Amino acid sequence: MIVDRTDEELRYALPCKWGLVDEDVLPAWVAENDYAWPPAIEAALREAVARGLTGYPDFDEGGPVGQAYAGFAARQFGHEVDPRWVIPTADVTAGVRLALDVLSDPGPVVMPIPGYTPQLAIAEITGRQRVDLVVDPDAERAEIDLDELDRLFAAGARTLLLTQPHNPWGRVFTRAELEGIRDVVRRHGARVVSDEIHAPLVLDGSPPHVPYLSLDGTADHAVAVVAGSKAFNTQGLKCAQIIAPDPAANAALRNVPMARNDSWSPLGVVAAVAGYTDCDDWLDALRVRLSSQRDLLVELLAEHLPDARMRPLEATYLAWIDLRAYGHDDPAAVALEHGRVRLAPGHDYHPGLPGHVRLNLATSADRLTEIVRRMAKALV
Repeated sequence: MIVDRTDEELRYALPCKWGLVDEDVLPAWVAENDYAWPPAIEAALREAVARGLTGYPDFDEGGPVGQAYAGFAARQFGHEVDPRWVIPTADVTAGVRLALDVLSDPGPVVMPIPGYTPQLAIAEITGRQRVDLVVDPDAERAEIDLDELDRLFAAGARTLLLTQPHNPWGRVFTRAELEGIRDVVRRHGARVVSDEIHAPLVLDGSPPHVPYLSLDGTADHAVAVVAGSKAFNTQGLKCAQIIAPDPAANAALRNVPMARNDSWSPLGVVAAVAGYTDCDDWLDALRVRLSSQRDLLVELLAEHLPDARMRPLEATYLAWIDLRAYGHDDPAAVALEHGRVRLAPGHDYHPGLPGHVRLNLATSADRLTEIVRRMAKALV
């Protein structure tokens, strides 16, 4: 069910991931997968284009994407979502920015570090200060330090930007962890913006994804931003969703001037509805494939880079790898120059941190094997 695309197909289909590297370079950097997308989405888009769907999207409350996401959340996560809570937006980062801009107090934004690179500047973009909650790179388990979170809120921070499942840690936060975060946030009357774009990609042997808004006592201080784009590889179609159950927050987000949130695509809506409605079996197969790729990567690192430290990958297809033992401050640059493989530099996610990379394993087994082989050739 999961079909590997050829290099030629990928250079056309993924112009960022594959098009921004030389032809002799294997790309394992930006978060796009190398698989053909679900047939149900392709069929829905073909029909929409054939019928000329290129106008403005439907702005009605809830709408088809709200209904589709509500069904998906119930089936996948056991989370009951009112379709009227669902507000389309262009993509997850745009939704996070909008939520901060409209709903958050002007105080600092807490950003767990390492953090998703495009969001490192999002506090500043909305006129706020970013304060970092740094995970020790030598910690046994990547966790939110609740005492430090409490201290940052006591010092004036007003919002936590939570990414869960986390990119690049690959962590699935447990219900107990999320309840601890909720309790700290409520104690300070603060807010949470929860980026849950990777929620559909929890891998075998991992705890289930718990939507932050499924916890009691969160609706009044939190929104989630979700999308099918990482699961179904529809990033370019531009349709994410903000989940806002609090009536006042929902109204505030819906009533912003059009220029602040008018850029999602009607074709993105078509893809989102098809993905959320008709692709459960395909998604099951994708998770099986990604779990197999994760296990293969563990074996490959043990064979070719035995001193590498890879955090347990519970979700996403993005492995966070500590290569400090090989003595390179920027192993991604070395791997590109000497191994012709492009990885994401760790310092892009944790400024000032040497020796780390983020590796995208959502490709064929043969390509992943070659990626690690080239890394070892370059780094050892």
